[in-house]
Amino acid sequence: MRNSDRLPPRELPKRRSGRHRNPLSFDDWFGTPTLIMAVPGTAERARGVDGESIGARMADLVRAYRPEVTIRHGHLEGDEETLAEALSGLQGDGERPLTGVVVPLVTAPHAGVSAAIDAAVRASGADVRVSEGLGPHPMLAEVLHLRLAESGYVRADRMRLISVVARDTGMADGVVVGAVGGEAAVAAAGVTAVLLAARLGLTVLPADLENEAALEQAIGQLRQGGCRRPVIAPSALGPELRADLSATAERFGARLGAPLGADGLLGKIAALRYAEILNSLGVEQPPTADQLPAPVGSRHRPEA
Repeated sequence: MRNSDRLPPRELPKRRSGRHRNPLSFDDWFGTPTLIMAVPGTAERARGVDGESIGARMADLVRAYRPEVTIRHGHLEGDEETLAEALSGLQGDGERPLTGVVVPLVTAPHAGVSAAIDAAVRASGADVRVSEGLGPHPMLAEVLHLRLAESGYVRADRMRLISVVARDTGMADGVVVGAVGGEAAVAAAGVTAVLLAARLGLTVLPADLENEAALEQAIGQLRQGGCRRPVIAPSALGPELRADLSATAERFGARLGAPLGADGLLGKIAALRYAEILNSLGVEQPPTADQLPAPVGSRHRPEA
């Protein structure tokens, strides 16, 4: 017969692993390091028509996933709202593994952005880790699809935006996913292009937006396949794009889609990158006995 006055032992909380583990979870014994978003370009280029920086808008979006985390942003160029300012006060205190995580707001590996972030971190002496950028990631194809649909270039995703507009001559029959950051960025854009092609049922090719010859070649390849209405879809948030990109697209007989901008899905990816850094530290540095919660229950009562 079970003794009703004895409490059952309480199991210690365990970190869930495997495919059903929440990817946004992380080991809470590290606390909540500051999340710093590194924005390419200057603060002036990153401002929208409303005068608000894309970094500030992204911070609001990420905060929906991490309301307990202090979120900052800083730009890699210029003298206003710089990354160096965002890193101030984040020197190590010796009590925690790190004080912050820097998330680059780029959709692919970018050597110039990585070098600028590393230089700012070294100069500030901040005890931070730098995560991967926002891509490659499957959700980038969905964001690109939404931007193209908002411009009327493709049918909307019926799971997110219901489109009742019939196909007409204004819709694209081929898409170039534009990358910024060199060969590695083009390779990442290739992954996004495959996923976007599956969503649209169109031919989609990657190309380097900073290489006009490569861009012209991709558009020419679309035309050889029968494309008459190509659209260039920049796989970039916006501040890192060339100012004359619209004129370049017009010269090649293509239309230019809107950049990704600040988007809730991109905010989710940024939150994922933050959690990935903390979870990697959890694997490397397991908690000590003092950091674990004290067990309760009759089996764990201290001896008299």
